[in-house]
Amino acid sequence: MDDDDLVARVAAGDDAALRDLFRRHAPWLAVRLRAVLPAADVEDVLQETFLAAWRGAGGYRPQGSCGGWLWGIARRQAALLLRRRGPAEQARAALPADLPGRDAPDPAETALARADLEVAVAALGPDGSPEREVWRLMYEQDRPVAEVAELLGVPPGTVKSRAHRARRLLRAALRVAEGGTR
Repeated sequence: MDDDDLVARVAAGDDAALRDLFRRHAPWLAVRLRAVLPAADVEDVLQETFLAAWRGAGGYRPQGSCGGWLWGIARRQAALLLRRRGPAEQARAALPADLPGRDAPDPAETALARADLEVAVAALGPDGSPEREVWRLMYEQDRPVAEVAELLGVPPGTVKSRAHRARRLLRAALRVAEGGTR
């Protein structure tokens, strides 16, 4: 059964489908989350991610990739966790993992996740291209659409269109980088 079918079953209330979705996607989500969160928080964010997926499965649209959809949820859950903890925790999460007091993620897994992301971001075009700038401002700097529109001097609708295109390009590049498994 493919991911889209699993999400449809989750939307219908099938908890076994949610467990299958978790088994398929939790390992790689955990790797990516370890790059931005203390290891102790990764499991909590994963749980919140799949709870949000359970609640939001009815709104899932199969034209994208399920992995991209889940990563978007996980990213938002991680941001919510860090925001609840305040600026000190956000600054701590931004520090390199090899500092004293930090749990170090597996370097090989982190390198692979970063390499996949770097390849995918390169698919957005050169630095300064419209989609790459929207990606940088919205997803790397976590700025809202209105602020990005103001910074780029374009209407908010244009920012949304560019963000949609950037996500589509990233999904396609990640599928290629990961051998088409997602």
